[in-house]
Amino acid sequence: MSTHRRSLGLWMLIALVIGNIIGSGVFVLPAALAPYGAASLLGWGISLGGALMLALVYAWLAQIVPNYGGAYAYARRAFGDGVGFVAAWSYWVCVWCANAAIAVAFAGSLGSVWPAATATPLRSALCSLAALWVCTFISLSGVREVGYTAIVTTLLKLVPLIVFGLLGLGWVHASAFHPFNASGLPLVHVTSSVAALTLWAFLGMETATVPTGVVRDPQRTVPRATVIGMTIAGVATMLACTVVVGMLPADVLHASAAPMAEAARRVWGDWAGIAIGVVATISCFGALNGWVLLQAQTTLAPALDGLFPKPFARLDKRGTPWFGLLLSSVLASTLIVSNYSRTLVALFTFTILLSIAATLLPYLITVLAWWRIDHASSRWRKGVALGALAFSVWALIGTGAETLMWGAVLVLAGLPIYMWQRRTIKQPG
Repeated sequence: MSTHRRSLGLWMLIALVIGNIIGSGVFVLPAALAPYGAASLLGWGISLGGALMLALVYAWLAQIVPNYGGAYAYARRAFGDGVGFVAAWSYWVCVWCANAAIAVAFAGSLGSVWPAATATPLRSALCSLAALWVCTFISLSGVREVGYTAIVTTLLKLVPLIVFGLLGLGWVHASAFHPFNASGLPLVHVTSSVAALTLWAFLGMETATVPTGVVRDPQRTVPRATVIGMTIAGVATMLACTVVVGMLPADVLHASAAPMAEAARRVWGDWAGIAIGVVATISCFGALNGWVLLQAQTTLAPALDGLFPKPFARLDKRGTPWFGLLLSSVLASTLIVSNYSRTLVALFTFTILLSIAATLLPYLITVLAWWRIDHASSRWRKGVALGALAFSVWALIGTGAETLMWGAVLVLAGLPIYMWQRRTIKQPG
């Protein structure tokens, strides 16, 4: 997807943002939030507010820094090549790990509708791989094909999700939210834990800032798509998850692998449960389509600047950075295959851990980059950026020691490549 082919307009970009945010999380999160009861709403509020502040910071930077590459471009502009490489490397690892997680979630959703497809771990892995490579070939077909797919899949999942959330309000039981803090843990601990869990549901808010090289009028389109997409996806996700928590008994909610489908089935019948399963499958496929696009675009910018190996900058006749696209899909496939003997839930959890560990650092670096680049901005913007900074640090700490360890390992794994590229650049000729 070359820099001279501006193929993505506002609606396609909004669809990509919404599609990348609304993936698998909204359909499985209610079960994870069940132990916290109504107190989970506090964590939701903090997470949504923090995500919106981060989205605004990304939108402002997109207006200032025309370079494409998202967090990488901002980090390199503010702090130089070293920090820019760390941001690009971390985000790239986040993307292909996320693609493995979403592909696994696709298999789980398909299995709820067609049990034979995931009857064994091997079949589950094959379903995951099939979805991943179908989306890879869509990206190879061209950026507009990705955009059209994003519009269709986003509509097919967003409309039913909003309808479910609004209709479900009529079946919410007040008793489901009592006691307020069902876990009995300190409220600060509860909100921190919930915010860390719900962060997965908001990953992708930065989607529009990465492929700006193929966006029409990016300095106007990217900020609008970021804020509009994040707001719509965030509200729809929070509404649907909260309604599910209020529709099911706590013990049923906690034990369900597909809580939204279970809630629909109990209220409207088996057909509704199947319909939600279909929507979840479409949702995961749509998110995978958008994230696969990002995995090539994420490596293109640093490769053009000489910080990633030259093959990542190779384009085919359609302008697609095919090497980065294919290598990323191979890595995601390796992650799926090497862990295929795990249950779907265990594999999904493992890949989420890797993805969150890798994405929090670019978020933090992006906010710090804004402070360095736009330090003379208004008090209101500084207040929003300060909130985004506090949320990023809090989320990074709140994910736990294991996540931080994985994040450190992933960053260190990229340093030899950076040192080699720096050595290559310095060599004469």
